[in-house]
Amino acid sequence: MLPKVGRVVTPGGVVNGTVVVEDDRIAAVEERDGEPTGWVLPGFVDVHCHGGGGFSLAGGDPESARGAAAFHASRGTTTLVASMVSSTHEFLLSATRAMRPLVADGTLAGVHYEGPYISEAKCGAHVTSVLRDPDTAELGELIDAGDGAVKMVTIAPELPGAIEAIEFLDSRGVVASIGHTDASYEQTAAGIDAGAQAATHLFNAMRAFNHRDPGPIPALIADERIFSEIIADPVHLHPGTMRFAFDVSLPGWTILVSDAMDAAGLADGSYQLGRHEVSVSDGVATVAGTDVIAGSTITLLDAVRNTVTLAGQSMEAAAQMAAATPAELLGLHDVGSLEAGKLADAVVLDDELRLVSVMRRGVWLDV
Repeated sequence: MLPKVGRVVTPGGVVNGTVVVEDDRIAAVEERDGEPTGWVLPGFVDVHCHGGGGFSLAGGDPESARGAAAFHASRGTTTLVASMVSSTHEFLLSATRAMRPLVADGTLAGVHYEGPYISEAKCGAHVTSVLRDPDTAELGELIDAGDGAVKMVTIAPELPGAIEAIEFLDSRGVVASIGHTDASYEQTAAGIDAGAQAATHLFNAMRAFNHRDPGPIPALIADERIFSEIIADPVHLHPGTMRFAFDVSLPGWTILVSDAMDAAGLADGSYQLGRHEVSVSDGVATVAGTDVIAGSTITLLDAVRNTVTLAGQSMEAAAQMAAATPAELLGLHDVGSLEAGKLADAVVLDDELRLVSVMRRGVWLDV
């Protein structure tokens, strides 16, 4: 299942050779003579995903979440965070408690709340009736309910109470991610200074750049304290915008995410995302009856291919942004790279970047 001699992408560069696996761990990366064929990449780490393969990660149903995790694993995402959409506090508490066992058993790497503490002006596909100002008491209940499962919260830093909430999240070891925001440059910088560590899908659902009123984008993309999510598909970002972001932010600060919803991997049709009905046409997901984008239908494998073929990045850079950098953001030390001692998570592609096989925790998956 592994090429005898492949291009193995490691933290130190591309090695012509193979990966030696013992049980669920990488024993070594061995150099070997011969003409390499195909690529061996670290298993992908997706920190922003709502579902896929017809299964939801946002609905609070454990079996559906297991189905979504299995689907994405079969496409190379061996580490997955469940992203919730904006909802009531009671629903988020219930969903967090339902996801907690899946985090404990390794099916999921954690939970991310993409709202409800976001801007109504930049809400995207989130239902406005449940949006509200950040509340540290609510956040404390959610974090306690997760018992270590809550990894990230998206917040608009201009909202009343946002700075205090970001400071609170930082104190509890949870990533505050700036997104769905109409913030000024100065308000964004204040959020970063308060402890925000990430940007939720940079460019999308945030105030556009203007040379006299720059807004959040330049504050986020140029700050070394921020890991910027990029949805690398031509629906969300022009390839030139992708290339600009990758060149400015650099692979060590940039995270490829899928932002996938249930329809990822399936045919066009009608689906559900949170409280919205979603229509998918030509692979583009929108809130039914509108042109508002409602997540994506890509996987991280698609994002890696687009990063290389549309945005002109190297395979090493794409692999880092899809694995090592997101693992670093969440403090996941056992995944994200192909090196001795790490969990044996690997994605094998042929020379045309077609999927050949996926290994998760030392076990080959059906692809």
